[in-house]
Amino acid sequence: QVQLVESGGGLVQPGGSLRLSCAASGFNFALSTMAWYRQAPGQQRDLVAVIASGGGTHYAPSTKDRVTISRDNARDTLYLQMNNLKPEDTAVYYCSRIRNEQNWWGQGTQVTVSS
Repeated sequence: QVQLVESGGGLVQPGGSLRLSCAASGFNFALSTMAWYRQAPGQQRDLVAVIASGGGTHYAPSTKDRVTISRDNARDTLYLQMNNLKPEDTAVYYCSRIRNEQNWWGQGTQVTVSS
């Protein structure tokens, strides 16, 4: 059974940083494409970044200069380092496994950027 558990969200001031983590279990993490998405209130869920099993990455244009996706296959953990956070980054951030165009989701972690 696929399980994805996000952590690391919270309240941060504009210009601050956060590192989100996603602990994965129930599948072969090292061979999986993984991603971070986010969903602001009243908005659709949007892709933030993707990392392939081989380490190749892709970023959404809106955040590509401020976020870094990474993975630790020895720990079955996905990360999202976010820097220079802005109020518009406020959202619930979701970890996802992507396979055959299907997504598995975690429960999400809230990130609030506010002074």
